[in-house]
Amino acid sequence: MAAAVSDRGGRSLVGNGVVGILAESINIWERRAPLAPSHCARLLLSGKGQSGVERIIVQPSTKRIHHDSQYEDVGCEISDDLSECGLIVGIKQPKMEMILQDRAYAFFSHTHKAQKENMPLLDKILAERVSLFDYELIVGEDGKRLLAFGKFAGRAGLIDFLHGLGQRYLNLGYSTPFLSLGASYMYSSLAAAKAAVIAVGEEIATFGLPSGISPIVFVFTGDGNVSQGAQEIFKLLPHTFVDAQKLPEIVAMVKDGAKHTRSKRFFQVYGCVVTCQDMVAPKDSTKIFNKEDYYAHPDHYYPVFHEKIAPYTSVIVNCMYWERRFPRLLTTIQLKELMNKGCPLIGISDITCDIGGSLEFVNQSTSIERPFFRYDPFTDSYHDNMERDGLICLAVDILPTEFSREASNHFGHILSQFIGSLASTENIAELPLHLQKACITHNGAYTSLYEYIPRMRKTTIYSYLFSIISTLSLQCGLKVYPFVFIAVYVESVSIARDPTTRPVDDSSEKKKYCTLVSLSGHLFDQFLINEALDVIEAAGGSFHLLKCEVGQTSKSMSYSELEVGADDTAVLDQIMDSLTNIVKKNHDNGALDKKLSLKIGKVRESILQDRCETVRRPSVLILGAGRVCRPAVEFLASVGSTSNGSYLKSCLTIDGEELEEYEVIVASLYLKDAKETVEGIPNAKAVQLDAMDYEKLKEYVSEVQVVLSLLPASFHANIAKACIEHKKHLVTASYVETTMSSLDERARSAGITVLCEMGLDPGIDHMMAMKMIDQAHIRGGKIKSFTSYCGGLPSPDAANNPLAYKFSWNPAGALRAGRNSASYKLHGEILHVDGNELFDSAVRFRMPEYPAFALECLPNRNSLIYGDAYGITNEASTVFRATLRYEGFSEIMSSLARIGFFETEPHPMLKGSVKPSFAAFLNGLLHAKNSPDNKLTGSIETDEDMIKSLVTLGHCKDKTTATKTVKTIKLVGILEQHYAWFFTYDVFTFLGLNECHEIPVACSSAFHVVCLRMEEKLAYTSKEKDMVVLHHEIEVEFPDGRPTENHWATLLEYGRIEDGKSTTAMALTVGIPAAIGVLLLLLNKVKRRGVVRPLEPEVYVPALDILQASGIKLMEKFETS
Repeated sequence: MAAAVSDRGGRSLVGNGVVGILAESINIWERRAPLAPSHCARLLLSGKGQSGVERIIVQPSTKRIHHDSQYEDVGCEISDDLSECGLIVGIKQPKMEMILQDRAYAFFSHTHKAQKENMPLLDKILAERVSLFDYELIVGEDGKRLLAFGKFAGRAGLIDFLHGLGQRYLNLGYSTPFLSLGASYMYSSLAAAKAAVIAVGEEIATFGLPSGISPIVFVFTGDGNVSQGAQEIFKLLPHTFVDAQKLPEIVAMVKDGAKHTRSKRFFQVYGCVVTCQDMVAPKDSTKIFNKEDYYAHPDHYYPVFHEKIAPYTSVIVNCMYWERRFPRLLTTIQLKELMNKGCPLIGISDITCDIGGSLEFVNQSTSIERPFFRYDPFTDSYHDNMERDGLICLAVDILPTEFSREASNHFGHILSQFIGSLASTENIAELPLHLQKACITHNGAYTSLYEYIPRMRKTTIYSYLFSIISTLSLQCGLKVYPFVFIAVYVESVSIARDPTTRPVDDSSEKKKYCTLVSLSGHLFDQFLINEALDVIEAAGGSFHLLKCEVGQTSKSMSYSELEVGADDTAVLDQIMDSLTNIVKKNHDNGALDKKLSLKIGKVRESILQDRCETVRRPSVLILGAGRVCRPAVEFLASVGSTSNGSYLKSCLTIDGEELEEYEVIVASLYLKDAKETVEGIPNAKAVQLDAMDYEKLKEYVSEVQVVLSLLPASFHANIAKACIEHKKHLVTASYVETTMSSLDERARSAGITVLCEMGLDPGIDHMMAMKMIDQAHIRGGKIKSFTSYCGGLPSPDAANNPLAYKFSWNPAGALRAGRNSASYKLHGEILHVDGNELFDSAVRFRMPEYPAFALECLPNRNSLIYGDAYGITNEASTVFRATLRYEGFSEIMSSLARIGFFETEPHPMLKGSVKPSFAAFLNGLLHAKNSPDNKLTGSIETDEDMIKSLVTLGHCKDKTTATKTVKTIKLVGILEQHYAWFFTYDVFTFLGLNECHEIPVACSSAFHVVCLRMEEKLAYTSKEKDMVVLHHEIEVEFPDGRPTENHWATLLEYGRIEDGKSTTAMALTVGIPAAIGVLLLLLNKVKRRGVVRPLEPEVYVPALDILQASGIKLMEKFETS
């Protein structure tokens, strides 16, 4: 396509490298920005030659989450006038007057499905010869949208509802922890909001919920991004997820159990995720639910949600897309009947904001400032308060903006990756394909992919007339010739056709014969509608759009009804045959075409075939689809490949025979997680399984040879029982606890091996240690000293903060672990370290082979039990295990502890709803720790003041330590804050514990405050890697007088980033050893039965060999003294 040239004189500005950022005007609460100042800074710093962006002009806005001065500080220009910009970007649709001639625009236009409310905007865009790029249409190779806010809507929607839930319960006479939670926008960050939810969860876990409102059951509809975001918040509370089919049974069991306990409190909430199969049932009782059939023929199904799910539901969190051709989730009449029967339903969080949609009684949207209305089904009335009968309803349509900062950063991070192409390219044909496909209009015309839009718009008048005629025919008995129904469904190849086509009156139609065609599938986001319309017109037929219901997400399918006309029945037959061929072609080649609907159909067929093959091919069941799962799946699924077979056979001393291919089944409570884990891996498939459903668990266990559980340790005893019952081996990476060890005799009687502690620590540490110890014993030596060091750390280039440490999870657990007491043996003496003094016990540590790593070590809990496990208690005078950190970590953490930041008790300054600033709280902590001999007065403002105070009060031993501590505590300086993008990430972004803004309401203790700050400031970026270090040292002495030997064994592994996807070192060093354990059991290389650990040569010898052959390097060295 040629470069755009203005027909009003002068060349188009498209591609001039000047980007304009619109001030959002559609809603008072819209504070998001398409690019944050940090994104603009990187683009401008790189220069037009590299980034494609020469200038950025930002329209001023006093409500945008990022202030104008922040953009100005990084080199942007602030101006209302965007006339010099070739590319203008925003979030929502701009005002009509902001559409300038011969420019490129990018925003969510909501026009590509011919949405009639936005057609005036589209007409203006065409008239001004604008190149329109719609974010919704920018998709990756997998067909998934790259730019979306779904998870943020889910997160904000659930937090806002919990905020209202506390108020509603109070009106009903119950005080609950939810009452202390604020609305999402009240928190300074998503992390702060999560911390508040965690605090609520801790209160529930400690003090419980009143029995009069329990059990509280949250039902989440759908499993897409919105639902995942809502569930992410829900999981911060103490909770249990329940399978939809088990919901009545579980609720009854919980209520019955409460009657027989002394406590009348409930210490958790319950969750249930439902999809369409839980909401409807086939009208034909001889059939089972079929998703493809349901989407094609929803009239073949009737609603059951109000009977099977709603009676046990407290809260409905509505996250699903719905179309009017489907049964409603709940009608007004159904709700009234439920409430008359005592249904516990207290509220609706309609995150989809589908007014008058799947929940019929949600007939109005709400706002961020007034997020709730109360609906009384007994009087069919609506109210603005939370008093009296009924249920509260939330239906806010702009939820993601409540987390404007995080949402903007997330959005801008992705947008900035290709905005340079949009800004600097005149000819859209030169853009990357995914951007070309997102361009709806160019040079005053529709681009080829969107030529269906005007064709659909032409039929609007006919659609209106047809609806009137249809209504009259029903109300007045007017005769209208029936149309023939042809179901052309993208996921199915079945076509239902009536051979008799009725003629239509020539006076009202151009064509003599017409037929009704229904198309259902990904018609617009994958442009199948173009193919269908081309077929009709190429054959000389005509069409009129009668109904169009468009999917609103990349997962949702669209539905259209067309009246297709022709002057000859043979032509109609030809059109129908051609449409059938499109369906069949797409069905057969769907995976190649990357069309989601076609891919789904293909997968459902292959799963049935795979299930038959499991009898013939050995298989493994992996429970859990977390971070460590994928390396395990990749390893096991590739065992039979030519590339891996040779080295595995060598490690396992197998001659001649070829290794088999294994089927790997990944089971997760959420099917989506399992599918993401196995994506692109041959011989692997995903299934949905609730491990708490014992009968279903046994069904899957019975069909495989070995089970690998990557679930939390609390699940393992139950899983082991299922494996014992069906005589299947089990592998875990968790410690052997009492409940598991008690199953040893039963496992041996069943003839199975339950191989535990097959990860990193525990796992590789055992195997490396036992190899060194056994070799020493074979040579007649005795272990004089055994020391072991292990740590998960940031890689050196990611250790860019004063603590040189980062968290990939909530810091609370790690900080609590850092306060555990420790015991070890040193030179024959048993030493104990109190948890409050653990950080002070850290000592400098260097590895002989890696002297450049400046590390320190802290005693790690009870080292003495390892002397017994390794059989060296009676010979080793030193047995010491330690945790590794970068040097200086403990010194700073110890100072923070002495200041009082790790105190978990509620702090007087944090009581009540009005919180002090971070600076005031810090000042309060320092004064609270003041001794009578060292009186402090006034506030501590300068760095020197604080350094002096920390030394004076005894929090730091010297000025050097105090200086490091102050650097950790204090917020970045003005220069670094404005230009942090220029430096290595986070070098200047520390904890900010002296900021002047208010501490979030959720923080009730100093521990909460520091956890909040660490989660915000010490997180990994998507491009940063972690690192695992494991190092053993043993000293071997020989009774016959041979020289004493010192042996070292070291593992050093870094996280990996390939094709933009990261795999942590921790995942590799846990997942691969666990998978190796599975392989050894599959090949019957482990003879010992019962509950075992990898302490025997039959396990650790081949396992360590395979580990090294897999790319995880172990370095061994020794020297004599």
